[in-house]
Amino acid sequence: MEKPEGCEAAAVRLDDPWYDALASGWGELDGTGAPAPVPSPAPAGGATRGAGHSAAEIYLEVQRSAAFQEVRSRYRRFVVPAALAFFAWYVIYVVAATTAHDLMARPVVGAVNVAMVAGLGQFLSTFLLTWAYARHARLRRDRAALELRWYTQELTRRGSKR
Repeated sequence: MEKPEGCEAAAVRLDDPWYDALASGWGELDGTGAPAPVPSPAPAGGATRGAGHSAAEIYLEVQRSAAFQEVRSRYRRFVVPAALAFFAWYVIYVVAATTAHDLMARPVVGAVNVAMVAGLGQFLSTFLLTWAYARHARLRRDRAALELRWYTQELTRRGSKR
């Protein structure tokens, strides 16, 4: 984005619908050199807000909604066990490589030993985990997240037309 002529850096602001409402104001200036005020959180309630409410209030309300919490829950139910399993596999590989020399040096096929197979297994498991994550996101979260995005955009559009 080009900076308009005659505008100070603090006065230029991107109109980004995904602007982090919780972090807005942090480290930003209001144009006079003073820190920008941090928006106050919206009261909890149903996700039926519209005109008359700021984007920050709308996003905070959507964040508190059951649909958003379900998307986040599905994400955590996959990522936490997968990350723990991958980390455990990595630690087991490193510990075995440093302490179990006889096991790791055992030949499998020709000059290929257990250490080489396990090392290649690290790469393979990385690609498998990436594929599984993308598949899980596509099947379990993407549609719900897209619906939330469209809903949020509609509320933001209605709120900006006042």
